Amino acid sequence: MSTHVWGDTSVLLGRSLRHITRSPDTIITTVVTPIAMMLMFVYVFGGAIATDSASYVNYMLPGILLITVASGVAYTALRLFTDLKSGIFERFQSLPIARSGVLWAHVVTSVVANLVSLVIVVGVALLMGFRSGAGVLAWLAVTGILLLFTLALTWIAVVAGLGAKSAEGGSAFSYPLIFLPFLSSAFVPTATMPGPVRAFAEHQPVTSIVNAIRDLFAQRPVGTGIWVALAWCAGILVVAYVFAVLSYRRKIS
Repeated sequence: MSTHVWGDTSVLLGRSLRHITRSPDTIITTVVTPIAMMLMFVYVFGGAIATDSASYVNYMLPGILLITVASGVAYTALRLFTDLKSGIFERFQSLPIARSGVLWAHVVTSVVANLVSLVIVVGVALLMGFRSGAGVLAWLAVTGILLLFTLALTWIAVVAGLGAKSAEGGSAFSYPLIFLPFLSSAFVPTATMPGPVRAFAEHQPVTSIVNAIRDLFAQRPVGTGIWVALAWCAGILVVAYVFAVLSYRRKIS
């Protein structure tokens, strides 16, 4: 982005972040569902599920983190849809500002809000007994994977927000994303699943991302697994970005 785009994006980012600080329920709502799931799985089902981890909260935290992001990006689509319907987009287009800055402001806002939500969820997990001996590099790698995953889902949210016909429709796309970890290694080992379900679980992106984060937390060798996880995130990000830009250009043309 040029200096002009950076400056305009920064101003619009400040506007979006002020909206979130004035309605903190956005972040609270985002973290309530994953935290409730974590409490239920750990204290109700955890004792009946055999895993290779020292504790069940250690095993399932990576999946909960992905669900947190999937919940959070629904608000990105909603904020985008609201701006479109309120006419603020047209008002911005009449001003001498970079057109792409409007979109990038929503994307960066999504990243910031989701990072805050992830920190809160990890904090609750620590209170519930989550422990990791991972070093600084491993934590940075986990942060990088989650950042890439957040960007990928955020651009999907942009496509949904730009194409939605109603507020409910704008956020409905997140439901399959929230459900997808249940058909992966996020909560139970895939070896316990019946054949067709196991085949799907082992070859969908959530399983490779969850396994990579879990191995990093557990200080186990990640092998090629981390590259598979990064390839999934990057692939989804590129495809979603292209569709989002094309959709945005049609909207403002």
